[in-house]
Amino acid sequence: MLRKLSYIILVSYILLLNSCKFADDGKAKIAIGFSQCIDHDIWRKSMDHAMEVEASLHPEVKLTIYNANRQAKKQISDIEKFINDNVDVIIISPYESDSIVPVIEKAYAKGIPVIIIDRKVNTTNYSAYLGADNIEVGRIAGRYIISSSKAAANVIEIKGGALTSPVYERSLGFNQIVKQYPNIKVASVNVDDYGRPKSDFENLLNKNSKVDYVFCFNDIIAYNAWKIAKAKGVEKKIKFIGVDGLNGTNGGIQLIKEGVLDATVLYPTGGSEAIRLALNIYKKEIFSKNNKLNTTLIDSINADIMSNQFDKITLQQSDIEQQQKVIKNQEKEYSTQTNLVKLLFALFMSTLTLAVFSIYSRMTIGRKNKELQLTNRKIKSQRNEIKKFSEELKLSNEARVNLFMSLSHEFKTPLTLILSSVESLGTEFKNKGISITNEISLMYNNSRRLLRLINQLLDYRKVEEKKFTLRASKTNLVNFSKNIIQDFDREAKKRNIDFTLTTNNPELEVYLDQNLMDKVYFNLLSNAFKFTPEKGKISIIIKEDQQKGIVKIHFKDSGIGIPENELKEVFNAFYHGSNNYRNSSGIGLHLSKSFIDLHKGSIEINSKNGAEFIITLQLGKQHLEEKEILDAPVLDFVDQTDYLDFDFNPNVAVENTEDKYTVLYIDDNKDLLDFVSNKLSIEYSVFTSDGINAIEQAFELVPDIIICDLNLPGKNGFEICQILKKDLRTSHIPIIILTASDDQDSYLKALESGADIFLTKPFNLKVLIQSIKVLLFNREKLRFYYSNNILNIVNKEEGGFGISEQDFLRKLNKLIETNIESSTYTVEELAKDLYISRVQLYRKVKAIFGISVSEHINNIRLEKSKELLKKGSLNISEIAYAVGFSSPSYYSTAFKNKYGISPKEYKTL
Repeated sequence: MLRKLSYIILVSYILLLNSCKFADDGKAKIAIGFSQCIDHDIWRKSMDHAMEVEASLHPEVKLTIYNANRQAKKQISDIEKFINDNVDVIIISPYESDSIVPVIEKAYAKGIPVIIIDRKVNTTNYSAYLGADNIEVGRIAGRYIISSSKAAANVIEIKGGALTSPVYERSLGFNQIVKQYPNIKVASVNVDDYGRPKSDFENLLNKNSKVDYVFCFNDIIAYNAWKIAKAKGVEKKIKFIGVDGLNGTNGGIQLIKEGVLDATVLYPTGGSEAIRLALNIYKKEIFSKNNKLNTTLIDSINADIMSNQFDKITLQQSDIEQQQKVIKNQEKEYSTQTNLVKLLFALFMSTLTLAVFSIYSRMTIGRKNKELQLTNRKIKSQRNEIKKFSEELKLSNEARVNLFMSLSHEFKTPLTLILSSVESLGTEFKNKGISITNEISLMYNNSRRLLRLINQLLDYRKVEEKKFTLRASKTNLVNFSKNIIQDFDREAKKRNIDFTLTTNNPELEVYLDQNLMDKVYFNLLSNAFKFTPEKGKISIIIKEDQQKGIVKIHFKDSGIGIPENELKEVFNAFYHGSNNYRNSSGIGLHLSKSFIDLHKGSIEINSKNGAEFIITLQLGKQHLEEKEILDAPVLDFVDQTDYLDFDFNPNVAVENTEDKYTVLYIDDNKDLLDFVSNKLSIEYSVFTSDGINAIEQAFELVPDIIICDLNLPGKNGFEICQILKKDLRTSHIPIIILTASDDQDSYLKALESGADIFLTKPFNLKVLIQSIKVLLFNREKLRFYYSNNILNIVNKEEGGFGISEQDFLRKLNKLIETNIESSTYTVEELAKDLYISRVQLYRKVKAIFGISVSEHINNIRLEKSKELLKKGSLNISEIAYAVGFSSPSYYSTAFKNKYGISPKEYKTL
């Protein structure tokens, strides 16, 4: 009994000592490693200090900081050490954007969260990015210069030494602003590794005595540039602008207060925010991948306020650090006292023999707790599995919904063509046999497309339910392939595609299901023709390997290929390539792989200079079950050419003439593009675009009306409409948007983007033609009104054209009236005052008034002269010179040509 009691007391003593040790250690530590890229930098030291202060507020955080001292290799080594130490979170301020990418991806792949701070890297394999918006930093500096210089100044832009993401983005944002003002002249120079402007800066100061602003990418560079300017005695003539806005000695705020800098853009370090973000990621709380820090401009107006605020923050941080030290000392004292009490309690327990019963009870409860913990872990594991399954089910369901949504949109375009063709047949049946033949062919081909989509849906359903049964028969593979490729010969010849079939055994026989293999062939070939350009190459190569007992069928094309990072997803259901802008169901390749799997074969893909699909089938029939083998092929009488998109023969295009209105029709569906443009070309000069270069084409043509589909490669119809309506060259053009989406949100977006009419598919061709006529008629009425009420535009708020057109016309007429007395005021000067080119001004005025700019200027001068003639205070010669005519005779001739009477006769009326 004594031995048992001694053993229990000893165990109790050991347990108490372990509890003392745990009390000393406190909470479990969260290891955070920070890799800093640059040493001896005030801004970087501020970042380090901010992290240390924030980490001190969280006792469970253990922060380790390594400094790479501008050495990419050392930074890689530091990060490797963090990975080997298995820290919980790694924060990286990269020195270079490319060299450290592999080690970042290595940490990310091992499941260690990675936060990129300040500078960016050329990879997306990290958890989050934190930093100020460097583009906005550049924009703030640009706007400050514009507001201070009245849009005319000579500026020197001094960038950082290395080509990092902040340097590139600050320069990008700065030039986005200043390039809008031609009178802002910018010269760019770099700095050396110590932040000093290179000799190019001194050369510019010597060469250009008139330097108004120097924009530097940090305050240290700005201070060094100021000292160079001071040595030349020109520092008071130049305004220096920096970036960082740190407080304290040689900080941006102090330099503003001392008159060295004119302004600085606050560039927060983000140190404390990085620690908080790391804790959110560690605790698996919701966080954003891209986190931008706010910035603002600091100048002499708010420098004192900002300095006082930073001083208060620094004082508060100092108080917090002092309080943290006091708390740590108290924790140590508390831990020592607690350990002493527990030790005394352990000695006291050793004298109590009756404690055996309480210890035994404690051990029993411990066992029960372990059993409960084990049960809880099982429950949590089951809950996680259920959650994972529900998420997979949700993703699968969303993919199916997306499939049917995609198909419903794809159905609407063929339906539009079929319905429009049927309607057209009713009105053009008599004496138009050729036209009818074309439209019947169009209806036939689009009906087959719908049949293909439906067949793919049915096949996909059968594959999912595993209802396909292989019915293989001995087949000459080369003859089988030749029969299929005949259906593609016409398409290959029409597009000048080199389409070939080669083999090393023309008599090769393989057991296969001809119906299923038909679908595989047509799927792969239709994709090859869809993505191969004209004069491209498509080949089928059949290679028998008797030693391995297999045959390989290569489908190779010279098309756009598939991104390498997406090759593993190609055969997944609902896959849609990132470089594929065509509508598709995304199940064709998935079905093809399923059919090859039924043959006990395999299919793989390569993508170099195009795409290559390789089908591998086994020779003989040993790999097949008896029920899967047939003596003769059983063919379903389904014509597989419905996989092809044949074009009907287009009618001869009507030549564009100057007396016709011009229409630009934008759509990526070639059938619909040809059909509608063919119908409209009877009355209008029609230009077409597949959507890729639609905006550039609109700027070049400046058509009378634009018809634009919603779903396009690149920018959609809403974005194109918004860009054209905001641009001075095209803002006056009416735009009709066509779409298969008929929901209220799409209609509101169309109105917000500036569209004039919103038509849903399938649309009625008569409605489209009438809509064009109404828009053109209304535009002609506005043109007539403005041509006959020129002066009213300046003095009244007249409706009709959009707000941008009204503002443009008011500015135009105001400038002409202001310079009306000058006969030497040219169209070039007018365009310059409007900040547009002469060609843009001509096209804009021609589109609104239907006359040239010179004619418009003369009309305003003549209208003004009529007012002066009625007043009667000046003679005709004085009036001629007053309204800008070079001679009274020229004025009289122009007046009589426009109004039918001479100025003298008009004055006497």
